[in-house]
Amino acid sequence: MPAPDSPASNLLFEAVIVPHRSLTPRGLLTLLGAITGMVGLTALRFWLIGAWPVAAFSVVEVGLAIWLIWLNARSARASELVLLSEDGIRIIRTDPRGRRQERQLSTAWLNVVVEETPGRVPRIILAARNVREEIGTVLGEAPKRDLAAALSAALYRARNPVFDNSQLRD
Repeated sequence: MPAPDSPASNLLFEAVIVPHRSLTPRGLLTLLGAITGMVGLTALRFWLIGAWPVAAFSVVEVGLAIWLIWLNARSARASELVLLSEDGIRIIRTDPRGRRQERQLSTAWLNVVVEETPGRVPRIILAARNVREEIGTVLGEAPKRDLAAALSAALYRARNPVFDNSQLRD
């Protein structure tokens, strides 16, 4: 299959899906500093009144908080790329470690299905006869619906091209 930017592969739709993170790296450091400072002050107070085991548990608490926040920030490096071309649809997933996984699907019988589950964010499934592939797992409800509508419209345009025949015009 040609590369998506080559002339042989006419790219009809492209979506880059990344997890939403509200903190910048500077904001993340500020948050970690605030957590460390507040827990440190609490641990110091308990140390001064003679309850030194609380200080030891506070060190473990700060370490656990920093590790969990680091895991969350690290997961922001993951991404998903959905490319629709005349040749088919490609889904390229990159995990937080940088490993890539690619899946190629034919668009012949492919449908975009939004699966609704009460009380949960809907799922976007690319479904064909023997294929079910979920995309956009990190998106919220509104972005998922927008992605499903845009991808459905792009699939429709790919299957039903409009030809401009100058001989048929008046």
